[in-house]
Parts: sequence; C-alpha cells; structure tokens
Amino acid sequence: MEVILKKDITNLGKYGDTLKVAPGYARNYLIPGGMAVAATPGNLKQFNAEKEAYLKKEAEKKAAAEKSASELEGVVLSFQRKTSEEEKLFGSVTSADIEKALHEKGFKSIEKKQIHIIEPIKQLGTHDVEIKLHGGVSAKITAEVNKQEVV
Repeated sequence: MEVILKKDITNLGKYGDTLKVAPGYARNYLIPGGMAVAATPGNLKQFNAEKEAYLKKEAEKKAAAEKSASELEGVVLSFQRKTSEEEKLFGSVTSADIEKALHEKGFKSIEKKQIHIIEPIKQLGTHDVEIKLHGGVSAKITAEVNKQEVV
C-alpha cells in the first residue's frame, strides 16, 4: 500500500515521502496515528497545497533550535552525589536529573527525551552530554559529578 508521510518517522522516512508499506502497518498504525495518509490523487493534491506551510514552520523550528543550541553550548551542570570509600557513586546521574538541572538554569523547553546519554553516569568527574534539539541540531553540555561532603 502506498502512503504519504505526514510526519518524520525514524527509520521510515521524512515528511512528504511517498512510500510503499505493508497494508496492515498502514491501516493499523500509520493512518490511525495521523502519521500518514493513503497516496490517492486527492490526498497528493491536498498534500502539495499544505507542503509550503509545513516547510516554513519547520524552518522556524530549526532556527529556534539553533538559537537554543548556541545558548546551551558551554553550559556546565554540577551534581553532588554520595560515594563509597572507593569513590563509587551510590546511585547515578540520569537524564531526568539533567533535565531538572537545565530547567533550574532557565532552559524550560528541554525535555528528557532530547537528552542523550548512553547510560546513566555512575562515576565522579566531568562528562559530556548531548542535547538533540531538532533534526540535525544538537548541543553539548558538561555534567560535573562531585563527591558530596558528609556533614
């Protein structure tokens, strides 16, 4: 079955692509989820009318993401964690912790799903964290994990 994508879908295609997919995948997942429409002549005509507005909106989102990326570059987040005598962390620093720290610094638009760390940070020291903002736009921030002083 041929469909027109209405959204960018990872490992499938970008907005506006006309693809051939399994009929069940289209009928049960893509079309009900609003991610695609059947590639009929009427839908193709309607899509071409909407395409320019969509591309303009995407360009605005990308410009906003690039602005946010320039503001995020060089941001250093500091975390205090309890450690054992061998300086191993009790717990870890997760993407949720990073999201909370970014919100406290005024970056309210960053969501947890945009923060890419391969696995939770479980060591003291400085760690690079990538924030994927939009499409090919990303920023690197630094997360410093320090030993919490026992009082």
